Amino acid sequence: MINRLHYISQPDAAGCHLSAVEKALAAGCRWIQLRIKDQEAAFMLEQAYAAKALCDAYEAKLIINDHPEVAQTVGAYGLHLGLSDMSLVAARHIVGPKMIIGGTANTFDHVVQRAREGADYVGLGPFRFTPTKKNLSPILGLAGFSNIMEQLKRAKIDIPVIAIGGLLPGDIPALMEAGLHGVAVSAAITFSNTPEVVVLSINSALQSSINHVKR
Repeated sequence: MINRLHYISQPDAAGCHLSAVEKALAAGCRWIQLRIKDQEAAFMLEQAYAAKALCDAYEAKLIINDHPEVAQTVGAYGLHLGLSDMSLVAARHIVGPKMIIGGTANTFDHVVQRAREGADYVGLGPFRFTPTKKNLSPILGLAGFSNIMEQLKRAKIDIPVIAIGGLLPGDIPALMEAGLHGVAVSAAITFSNTPEVVVLSINSALQSSINHVKR
């Protein structure tokens, strides 16, 4: 099952991913993507083991960004790959058939590519500008998301799509109305003084949108 709320880690004010992850977990997030860039493999493995222990304590799912060997070694729930990372097919040979694999996309063609590669879900974005990612892909905005989701519907491609990139709780109703499965957030939780309120607000908006769609 692909959760509807994903937390993507980033360094907090103290420069630490793990304390940011623990903050998100304590606030109620149960899908944690550990996204550490430009670090040595040994450091990444150490951080992943610690993040796995935190996620286990909260009965949460740990997703490792970009490092299939690390995901396999620590027994992560899943792996997420960016557009410039290893191919999903190659990663699948490393992590095996059971691990969840998600892939980033920025266009309709990217989503089609991810679906054909066997992705379990797609992280589509960015919705708006976000400083958490270098070499940011073109910003989609609501119109871009709506257009891609409509193209997927016409093409009869059914894959969970998670909106990524600078999202706020107020963006959720329109995105869910467009057909998104869920949303991924980072700074909105990492730098909040009341992260539990943010998570509650997001989950409430997601649930309200799901109930509205079901009517």
